[in-house]
Amino acid sequence: MIRRRVLCTALLLAGLAPAAAETFPDRAIKVIAPFTPGSPNDVVARLIATPMSEKLGQSVVVENKPGGGTAIGVKATLTAEPDGYTLMVSNSPTHFIAPLVNQTFSYEPLKDFVPVASIASGGLMLVIAPEVPAQTLKEFVAYARANPGKLNFGFGQGTLPQLVGAMFKLATGTDIADIPYKGGIQAVTDMLGGRVQMNIGTISTLAPLVRQGKLRALAITSPTRNAEMPDVPTMTESGLPEVASLTVYGLFGPAGLPPAVVSRLNHAVNEGLKSEDVRAAIRRIGFEPHEGSPEDFSKLLANEMKVWIPIVKKTGFKLN
Repeated sequence: MIRRRVLCTALLLAGLAPAAAETFPDRAIKVIAPFTPGSPNDVVARLIATPMSEKLGQSVVVENKPGGGTAIGVKATLTAEPDGYTLMVSNSPTHFIAPLVNQTFSYEPLKDFVPVASIASGGLMLVIAPEVPAQTLKEFVAYARANPGKLNFGFGQGTLPQLVGAMFKLATGTDIADIPYKGGIQAVTDMLGGRVQMNIGTISTLAPLVRQGKLRALAITSPTRNAEMPDVPTMTESGLPEVASLTVYGLFGPAGLPPAVVSRLNHAVNEGLKSEDVRAAIRRIGFEPHEGSPEDFSKLLANEMKVWIPIVKKTGFKLN
């Protein structure tokens, strides 16, 4: 039903697309974040919103619509008019994993959506509570194996940390209980309260707590060490190359978005990423700027699907 509506809307607007593209944008643009405020996707969207607004001459507003394993925000974007005034921020694994495992809502990642522009890329960091008697990843794995079912892993439901955590447990053969939350921030709060012993999240979120001694960092998933946390080894260095991963964050629009509008939006993002202030801000949250064309983003997504979908099936990853 939803796909038919999208198709009909696209056909009705086809004749108006050239004229609309010439005047685009003539009002504010909304970027839907199907995640909680303060989450990596939300932060990335807000970092690019201001420079996009400056390049486009119109306001770019980020609106959070979390819940349903991203389904609420995804539906809002999918059913919006394909005119460029409603976009969505997501990341490379989540965008195509969510419809594969969500039991109540599905969509075609590369057919129902148009990849508009990539913005940033980065890895995740695995941290543990200080009371856990382990200083390295190897020691933590040994402790978890010796204490099956006694440790809790907190994560935002339907997020990449949940999947990476599943990969970690599968690779290490550990029995660590899953504690799902509406968002990753809530999981960190419970970790500080002593109810969760393991968390996986962005460096920007976890690094300050690590520096304060409230959490202990064991490894990052990116291929190389992060400049913000140079003493933290990678998963590969720690003997778990199968848990290594890199996330690419970007903007999507509903199917039927006119190519001229896609090009205009992509240009605004890439121009915004040329700013040294924007690039520095992205690096401060543990990511790297990630420019590129819509075609580049589409190819990246297609290649990532080939890697992640088999992992989803192997781990039995579920959203609800």
